[in-house]
Amino acid sequence: MKGKVAVMTEPEKMIFEEYEIPKAGHGSILVKVRRTNVCGSELHIWKGLHPTKKSGVMGHEMVGEIVDLGEGVTTDYAGQPVQIGDRVAAAYFITCRKCKHCLQGYFNLCDNAYEYWSKDAKEFPHFHGSFATHYYIHPNQYFYKVPGNIPDEVAAGANCALSQVYFGIEKSGLKYGETIVIQGAGGLGLNATAVAKTFGARVIVIDSVPNRLELAKKFGADETISIEQYKTLEERIDRIMDLTNGIGADVVMELTGVPAAFAEGIHLIKSAGKYISIGNISPGKLTEFDPGVMTRKNITVMGLIRYEPWYLYKSLKFLSLNIEKFPFSEILACNYTLEDIPAALDASFNRGVTRASIGIEHTH
Repeated sequence: MKGKVAVMTEPEKMIFEEYEIPKAGHGSILVKVRRTNVCGSELHIWKGLHPTKKSGVMGHEMVGEIVDLGEGVTTDYAGQPVQIGDRVAAAYFITCRKCKHCLQGYFNLCDNAYEYWSKDAKEFPHFHGSFATHYYIHPNQYFYKVPGNIPDEVAAGANCALSQVYFGIEKSGLKYGETIVIQGAGGLGLNATAVAKTFGARVIVIDSVPNRLELAKKFGADETISIEQYKTLEERIDRIMDLTNGIGADVVMELTGVPAAFAEGIHLIKSAGKYISIGNISPGKLTEFDPGVMTRKNITVMGLIRYEPWYLYKSLKFLSLNIEKFPFSEILACNYTLEDIPAALDASFNRGVTRASIGIEHTH
C-alpha cells in the first residue's frame, strides 16, 4: 500500500509524492494522520523565511491513529499502554538525550531535534512530516495517548501551540493574581490566554484583527487592546498603565512573529518584570530596541524555542480538563483536505483564518 506526502519543492510550490507505507522499526510507531494543523512556523517555511528549511516535507501539528507498533513499544512516554487504533500526539522533534544540550538538561534544544524532519521524502521512512496520510514516530520522539474526550481538531494543536505556550508561561513564573500581556491572538496567543487564565492571572491581549480579539475574550481575556483603536506605542503604553494602576504587567509574552512587537514589549512591563519571546523565530529580521529601558527597569528577557517534551503530556491533560470551558474548536477552520494545503497555507498567511486545520481522508 502507498501513502501520500506533501513536498515543498521551493517556497510557495508544493507537489504530492507517493511512497510505500513503511513498517514501524524497533522502538518506533507508524500512525495514519487523522488531522494536522498549519502552524506559524510552516508559514515561515512556505514564504521562504525559515533560516534553514527551504524545501522538503512539511507539517508537524497533528493527531494520528496507531497502525503499526514497532518491536519493544508497549506504552507511551507516560507509561500508558498503547495498541493499534489508539490516538496519539507526538512531540514534533527528537530528544536524543546524548548531545551537549540534552546532557545539560535542555531537552527543548536537542542538537538532533530535526534529524528526520529535515530529510527529503525520498529518504526512508518517507513520512517525516504530518502534511501526509501517514507519519513515522521515531525512537527518542516523545508521544502520548490522547484522552477520549478531546476531538481530533483540538488534539492536533497540542504538540506545538499549546505545549509551547504552557512551557513559556511556567518558565515565566507567572503567579496567581498577576497580570500578563499577550501580544498576538493567533493560535499561540489564544492557547496562552486559556493557560494563563487557568493559572489565575489577569490577562490582557493585544492584536489588530477584530475576530481574534473577540475569540480572546471567549478564551478568558479580561481586557483586549486593538492596535486599530490604540494606534501608537504611546497609546498602548497608556492603556496598559491604566489597566495596571500605573505599574505595568508582571509578564509580557510575544507570540506575534513581528519584530516590532518585541521592541514594544519592554515598555508594557513593570520594573523587575519578565518578557518571554516565542513568536519571532526568523533570524535577520531586525527592529529598533531600547536597551536602556530594559536595564533601568531591570527586566528579564527570555527567548524560548520548542518545549520540554513532557509538556505535551501536560497539555493533553489540560485540554481534557478544560475542553468544556474554552472553545478550542473555534480557533480552527477545519474545511481543508490534504490537496488543499497550499490554500490553507495562503489563507493562514493572509490572516483569513486563525488556524487552518486539515482533515486527512483514508480510503482503507
